Amino acid sequence: MRTRKLGYSDLEITAVGLGSWAIGGSWERGWGKQNDGDSINAIHEAMDCGINWIDTAPVYGLGRSEQVVGAAIKGMSRKPLIATKCGWVWVDGISVTQCLEYNSVILECENSLRRLGVDVIDLYQIHRPTTDDGCVEAWRAVAKLIEQGKVRYGGVSNFSVEQMQRCQEIYPIASSQPQYNMLIRDVEDAKLDYCSKNNIGVIAYSTMGRGLLTGKFDKARMAELADDDHRKNVPLFQEPKFSVVLGFVEQLKDIANRNSITLAQLSIAWVLSRSEVTAAIVGARRSGQIGETSLAGDVVLSQEDLSEINNLINEFGV
Repeated sequence: MRTRKLGYSDLEITAVGLGSWAIGGSWERGWGKQNDGDSINAIHEAMDCGINWIDTAPVYGLGRSEQVVGAAIKGMSRKPLIATKCGWVWVDGISVTQCLEYNSVILECENSLRRLGVDVIDLYQIHRPTTDDGCVEAWRAVAKLIEQGKVRYGGVSNFSVEQMQRCQEIYPIASSQPQYNMLIRDVEDAKLDYCSKNNIGVIAYSTMGRGLLTGKFDKARMAELADDDHRKNVPLFQEPKFSVVLGFVEQLKDIANRNSITLAQLSIAWVLSRSEVTAAIVGARRSGQIGETSLAGDVVLSQEDLSEINNLINEFGV
């Protein structure tokens, strides 16, 4: 799979990386029950497909995702690059809350290193701040961790341009991780341009719209989602938007078919077509999933394809 340099860093990452949100299993923002054996098999399959990095976070399953990733890579002679996050903590194994205090970030890093079983984290990202308060303090902690050799590079996730500007004054940002897909395009307004001009790599997540853009979702599948699957509370999965999205996805099938690719591969390739985007995070919960979607890392859509997709986006108002 082709690789791309992440921002100003020396990290060469594959165009598709493995996301481990869902393998955290059941928690406040989870995807329902998950078997750890299936998760480990999916991670090994991703490495076999040529993927060289994994994105995770402590809050995914309240430590579970990092532990599973650590178990999967243990003993590997050539370990993948690891990107994890900080900023969300939990109390008594239940309540999740944001904490961007300096000492908390330092402690989170120590705990992540332990769960992952690694000596250094390749990319350490501040995870989805809900306010501006604390971003700078947390970023100072990330810079300190880099100085100490516990982290190689620092990144941000779901930061505004203004928040990135404030952090840039303290220490260079290597990457920004926004949500980006055919259904959610707000990063195109200013964030992508800012990252491009400041040599900040862009790692897009939710590139398949939490499954909506795979063509495998319909009303019956929606009804089968577990009660603790967070997608039940996402507006795009609720009417009237849900039916509009399904109609939009149906129209994408002709474009996917003429390129001999799946709808999932089409949605990932569309994200990667933006020159500002370094790589796409693609989740997997069991064997067989990442084997399909990883192929999108080498798909190049024509200008005709991209124009037709954008016309459909405007037509359906998604």
